[in-house]
Amino acid sequence: MIYRQEYPRPQLVRKEWVNLNGIWDFAFDDQNIGLEEKWFKKTQEFNESINVPFAYQTKLSSIEDSSFHDVVWYRRTFEVPKGWEGKRTILHFGAVDYRAWVYVNEQLVGFHEGGHVSFSFDITNYLTGGTETVVVRVEDPSTDETIPRGKQYWIEKSDSIWYTRTTGIWQTVWMEPVSPAHLSKVRFTPDVDNGEIKIDFEVTGDYQGKRAEIEIRFKTEVIARDIIDVHESYTKRAIHLYNRQIFRTGFHHDGWNWTPENPNLFDVKLLLRDDHQVLDEIDSYFGMRKIHSENGMIYLNNKPYYQKLVLDQGYWPEGLLTAPSDEDLKKDIELAKEMGFNGCRKHQKVEDPRFLYWADQLGYLVWGECAASASYSEDAVARLTREWMEIIERDYNHPSIVAWVPLNESWGIPRVRANKQEQHHSLAMYHLIHSLDTTRLVISNDGWEITKSDICAVHNYNHGNKDEAAKYEAFIESIATKESILKSQPAKRKIYANGFDHQGEPIILTEFGGIGFKIGEDAGWGYTSASNAEEFLSDYKRVMEAVYSSKALHGYCYTQLTDVEQEINGLLTYNREPKCELLEIKKINDMWHQEIIKD
Repeated sequence: MIYRQEYPRPQLVRKEWVNLNGIWDFAFDDQNIGLEEKWFKKTQEFNESINVPFAYQTKLSSIEDSSFHDVVWYRRTFEVPKGWEGKRTILHFGAVDYRAWVYVNEQLVGFHEGGHVSFSFDITNYLTGGTETVVVRVEDPSTDETIPRGKQYWIEKSDSIWYTRTTGIWQTVWMEPVSPAHLSKVRFTPDVDNGEIKIDFEVTGDYQGKRAEIEIRFKTEVIARDIIDVHESYTKRAIHLYNRQIFRTGFHHDGWNWTPENPNLFDVKLLLRDDHQVLDEIDSYFGMRKIHSENGMIYLNNKPYYQKLVLDQGYWPEGLLTAPSDEDLKKDIELAKEMGFNGCRKHQKVEDPRFLYWADQLGYLVWGECAASASYSEDAVARLTREWMEIIERDYNHPSIVAWVPLNESWGIPRVRANKQEQHHSLAMYHLIHSLDTTRLVISNDGWEITKSDICAVHNYNHGNKDEAAKYEAFIESIATKESILKSQPAKRKIYANGFDHQGEPIILTEFGGIGFKIGEDAGWGYTSASNAEEFLSDYKRVMEAVYSSKALHGYCYTQLTDVEQEINGLLTYNREPKCELLEIKKINDMWHQEIIKD
């Protein structure tokens, strides 16, 4: 069975493509002799088979081996479809953890380092015109603490907050044809205040004498068309969407903006022409969405917006980091919205672009995060920096993403409280991301020991169990006011690093809760515990009442959406089964609206 057959790049869609998921030959290279023995040659036998795009540690890979194998090899044959003659063939990898060397017909075509984002190679000059062979060598060093690995455990059996590792290909592999001159990058930057969309695009190849055409639609109505004579490889245009019309398609243009409640999207078609010949055709979309902070609050499209987020680890029992199907990605968003959440913090994972597509389509805020390294070094700095540049390049166009989280709980910067070098790294990540993306908020270190940040993001699990009244009252007091939050040390760590303090940014409780409630016989843990659904709901309400009583918080992120392996602190089981009536969770989450109306 071939899994994950949907088009993998929803922000840049071409009609012609070939999915290379499915059964590949596979081999462990525990002695790391593959390069010396030239395993990229067709004569080398691989003694296993694997179902791509699932890592060998997963059940769906057909291997399901959780032991350490730091070097692995993949191979499969393919044919380039008839009709692609005269075009360039691009080979794409959704994500490969951690380093990948790609060979086509025994020749090295490229190398990529970074386990969480997409990369591609033009393989045209390596093709024979017959049956082609692609081989991928992967290194995923299990003991290197400077590699961004997030929740992937360095011990064989998962434990505590650490989960089973992911090694190798874990997102779709595919190829597509492009003309020698083609669109290689498209970026949409919404300007809600002026009613404009700024469009940047690049042309790879000979751009002389070419013409670009842009058509923008809202629902069925054509909003704008633009024809551009291309005079250089990079072109930027601003297109005014609203003109002088206050009403269009029956409502004020504010109704065109993207929100979780009304996830309005504009469809875009981009053509690259040479005279009357279409060289490239791309379908895409954007949302008119603005996020900013002011007066200690977060504003969505210039209106105060209370974020009700849920922590989402993005793991599945049979696929680990890889969702078994596109529908599984969509379902997680639907279940969260059904419980009254308006977004998620994707925790220690750069999520599949298809998840972001569904967040855009369904209306779901996303805080984008990346896996962290375990320790600090110059290598760790370089690796995290490169990954973040690629993350923003890939995901910039998604309106659902409203914040970036480059660092979490001082992971990778364990001495940031007082260490100037690590503080500079935190500041550098904050400024780097803002230098690449001016449209989103950036949290420099989520949880504590913050340097400069657009949000004061605080983690506090000190609400205790239902029978710990004194601890609960202390928790309420600790989050009641700005002053009490800023002087609190919920993990015995200061909210701000030495030399830094609160500058008026909005305060959000970005981790709390974690009520443990298991369904079934498997053992597990949570931050607090409940023994049945009624007790679980009661404790959830108790914790949320404390959060809603705070006059200082402008949002929250509850831990967490689902159980993950030994963690049983999800609102849903690992298999996405509700632990209680989801409507009851929604009623509790909706108490915030009632409090605002009452106040």
